[in-house]
Amino acid sequence: MTARRRIAIVASGDGSNMQAIADACAAGDIDAEIGLVLSNVPGAGVLERARDQGIAERCIDHRDFDQRQDFDAAVSEALRDAGTDLVVLAGFMRILGDGFVRQYYGSLLNIHPSLLPKYRGLHTHRRALEAGDSHAGATVHFVVPELDAGPAILQARVAVLPDDTPESLAQRVLHAEHRIYPRAIAWWAADRLALENGRAYLDGEVIEDAAALDEASAESEPENTVERGDPDGRRGGTAGTAVSGGSRAD
Repeated sequence: MTARRRIAIVASGDGSNMQAIADACAAGDIDAEIGLVLSNVPGAGVLERARDQGIAERCIDHRDFDQRQDFDAAVSEALRDAGTDLVVLAGFMRILGDGFVRQYYGSLLNIHPSLLPKYRGLHTHRRALEAGDSHAGATVHFVVPELDAGPAILQARVAVLPDDTPESLAQRVLHAEHRIYPRAIAWWAADRLALENGRAYLDGEVIEDAAALDEASAESEPENTVERGDPDGRRGGTAGTAVSGGSRAD
């Protein structure tokens, strides 16, 4: 019998995406198990969620390290000890070096609260509103050394409402994240998803339009669902040479 893939979720905040992933694993929607939840923040909500569900958790406080590469090495060791097959960044508010990213090439995912390539980096919801965009959203992507530049796997489009604020838009985008992140992880666990030569493949075909893969279900999502998390549209999932995502530590 083939052993189930082991996922490590790396996060800095409340862990609502971690909860969505754990629920999908428990329901059998993801053919994998969460082997470790790791945070750099002592007392982070994501660690409490893991303990409540009997999932192994560990905190590696970045403030205990003088050099980034030493922190990266400690995280890598913890992932290796946990038998990790896939690393899932879910609001991880630290920079990960190029060496770490290359070590997990093809097995390192992030979710970013914008329709990449729009609005790499921080404050994505505010920027979408300031630009007058009709839609915002979220993107699951493979992580590469360049900030938020990995190939997109799946995108959810969320309509911008006339009275939206960064906070209200962030809540609806977060709800969409909880739908698409487990789906992308399920594809990876089923050996349907791959990163080759800088391009994302699903079932052997290049993913040309990550939004089209989610278009039908995205249209049916409720517009005003409120989820837990920092409403300022700040998001983690960090890699490369700068902080990745919209800076919310979800």
